[in-house]
Amino acid sequence: MKTIVYVVVLVVFVMSCATTTQKRKMDVASVNKASDTIRIANDSLEYEILIIEPGFNSWIITQRPRGYYSVQFLESRNRLYVTQYNQRVMQPQRFDPNLYMQQINYEPNINYGYEVNYLLYNYFLYFEQRYRQRFIATRGRSF
Repeated sequence: MKTIVYVVVLVVFVMSCATTTQKRKMDVASVNKASDTIRIANDSLEYEILIIEPGFNSWIITQRPRGYYSVQFLESRNRLYVTQYNQRVMQPQRFDPNLYMQQINYEPNINYGYEVNYLLYNYFLYFEQRYRQRFIATRGRSF
């Protein structure tokens, strides 16, 4: 959370110090690019999640808030999503290798916590919408 506050303060500072419109546009673009990266890490469990996707941060604030889903729901959905995603990574002739670049190592017996499961689940929803992919057949969702 401190990192996000720091970035927001940096944006305001950079924008107020810019002397030309061109400089302002370059600074805002570079900050927006940096703010579209979410990193969650826990060294004791030796895991790290990096979400580098333009537009994800602005998209996630329009979704259901933290606490809406139970951790059990998120874990079960993430297991399904990760399994299907990893299967697509292993089939580059069938699925676009530019979309499915690397497998996700999500172990069902590890307690990743709510935040990791929430962001991972929402990333899959975002991925489905943005790239028009369908992983899990669910009612009420369309592109």
